[in-house]
Amino acid sequence: MWGSKQTVANDVTLISVKAEISGDIRVSGGLHVDGRIKGNILADPDSGAAVRISDKGYVEGEIRAPNIVINGEVKGDVYSSEHIELAKKAVVTGDVHYVMMEMVMGAKVNGKLLHVAAEKGKKVSKPEPVDAKPVTEAPMLDAGKPVNKSS
Repeated sequence: MWGSKQTVANDVTLISVKAEISGDIRVSGGLHVDGRIKGNILADPDSGAAVRISDKGYVEGEIRAPNIVINGEVKGDVYSSEHIELAKKAVVTGDVHYVMMEMVMGAKVNGKLLHVAAEKGKKVSKPEPVDAKPVTEAPMLDAGKPVNKSS
């Protein structure tokens, strides 16, 4: 999933497709969501926790975890201190704060993508917004010389 060096904790909690949870969830291992959660999903940045929202999963709330895979719908901000993957059917309505991100064609983010610089052995620092500047037309240059605009 994230390469051969990374391991996911053996303890995985499953929220089945017929389950709906109202309230915050704190995890330190793995969490697989096929159902609905109305509340925040929280994990310590150094816990190695992995949160996976399947294509059937829905979360209305904030997600804070080191490793996150989203293939369902999330309405709220997402904070990943290590790695986040936005799969083909992912729909995120909120800002995504990431250190390292994988985004597959088809994934949608209705919010900002905010890169967060992580230092080894330290917690995640304040997010830095990604500049999205509109593309403007510039005069064409010919071998380093400006184009004659009088023609």
